[in-house]
Amino acid sequence: MDELFDEVRAALWSVWHRRWIAIAVAWGVCLLGWLVVALIPNSYESKARIYVDVEDVLSEQLGIAGDGREEILRVRQTLASNVNLERVIKGTRLGEGISTRGEMDNAIADLAKQVAVQSEEDNLFAITATVGKSDLSDAENAVLARNVVQKLLDIFREEHIAGNRAGIDQALAELDSQLEERKTELEAAEERRLSFEAQYPDLVGGSQTLSSKVQQARTELRDVDADLAAAQSALAAIEGQVSGTPRTIISPGGATGPRGALMQAQAQLAELRSRGLTNVHPDVIATKRQVDLLAKQAAAAGPEDAGGTPNPAYTSLIAIRADRQAAVESLQARRAALQSTLASLMASQASEPAIAAEANRISRDYDVLRRNYEDLLQNREEIRTRGDVVDETSQYKFDLIDPPVVPQKPAAPNRPVLLLGVLVVGLGAGAGVAWGLGQLRSGFATPQKLERAFDLPVIGAISLTLSDAAKALERRRLKQFAGACAGLGAIFVILLAIEVVSVGAVA
Repeated sequence: MDELFDEVRAALWSVWHRRWIAIAVAWGVCLLGWLVVALIPNSYESKARIYVDVEDVLSEQLGIAGDGREEILRVRQTLASNVNLERVIKGTRLGEGISTRGEMDNAIADLAKQVAVQSEEDNLFAITATVGKSDLSDAENAVLARNVVQKLLDIFREEHIAGNRAGIDQALAELDSQLEERKTELEAAEERRLSFEAQYPDLVGGSQTLSSKVQQARTELRDVDADLAAAQSALAAIEGQVSGTPRTIISPGGATGPRGALMQAQAQLAELRSRGLTNVHPDVIATKRQVDLLAKQAAAAGPEDAGGTPNPAYTSLIAIRADRQAAVESLQARRAALQSTLASLMASQASEPAIAAEANRISRDYDVLRRNYEDLLQNREEIRTRGDVVDETSQYKFDLIDPPVVPQKPAAPNRPVLLLGVLVVGLGAGAGVAWGLGQLRSGFATPQKLERAFDLPVIGAISLTLSDAAKALERRRLKQFAGACAGLGAIFVILLAIEVVSVGAVA
């Protein structure tokens, strides 16, 4: 520990002993460093934040909403491309004085280092540009930084809208070309299908359609059989009702013939009984015999001989029976036609397998081409509608959260820190040079260092004694050294003040 302390003391003595060399070196390094710092141009940074809303209600309702996040990510990744940066350079003062392709490439490479497009959140992007051209003033650099960010924002909007429009136009052109090809193929397939149908009407649609027709005919035949059975049952029921219903209605006052006489005799018998006469009374017995005789005569005469008015219920039942007979006959005719159709279809299915296979192929090709054509037509209409939406309202909304503004303070360099760093480096360089020169001299700063160097005991050390004139001279030199140090510090303070004033002048 003592040795380390001695080394520090020796180093400090060596520096102090050569303090004029140290302060001279410090002045030289500081002046040179401060000059370099002064020549560094100020760089101004402008920033803008933009929010992209990918939820488009109109597109979702129309069923044409795309994946907006992928589209915005693509635009963000390509925003700092060489093509876009070249547009920025040509649209701002960065392009002044550029006449050759090599100069443009160098300008694009420099601008690529100064532009950043970052995603702060899913839909929030930050565009930052830093500009510091040595041939422009601070105010011009600040305005140029704002203009670069504004140009990038314009390109961001244009890339998305124009990119969508160009993509939609290209897609429409490709779909139109494919539709024309599919239309030609579909027309040829339709001609083959119509020609085949005219020659083999039973095999329209192929064997699969023929099988479905057979199955459909069988189903219809079962339904007709069920309806026919129900109609025949209803006809039998109405026949029974007709047979049990009289054709005429006989009234007591208007009856004639045996049935009228029978009704009068029955009325007389009822009148006698109402008077309280019993069955053994002679008048009752005579009347009963008359009733029995007239009943036999009326039964022998039949209903046609019975007098009276036509029965409306009988007439209605006759009309219902005629309708049900017509329904039964219609169902029987329909059943016969279905049986004939079913037999013809089964005969075609069994006797012409090669033609059925050809019908299969024609029907399959036509259906495939028709579905493809309809799908392409639907896709074209959806893309055309999307293009109309993009042209009218744009598919997505852009909200400028923080617009680009002219920066009031330089973003780089940090001159106060650089000035202080130069001062520290200068003082350190001066001290280092003084210490190095001391190391080159073959002297010893302390008796202990001399004793360690020769490994011999030091008997004593003689102190330096100065006269009054020497002391006065030493005091004057100390004041001069202090003045030199103070001057260096004063220059540092003046440079800081100049920096503050210059920044305030830009604001």
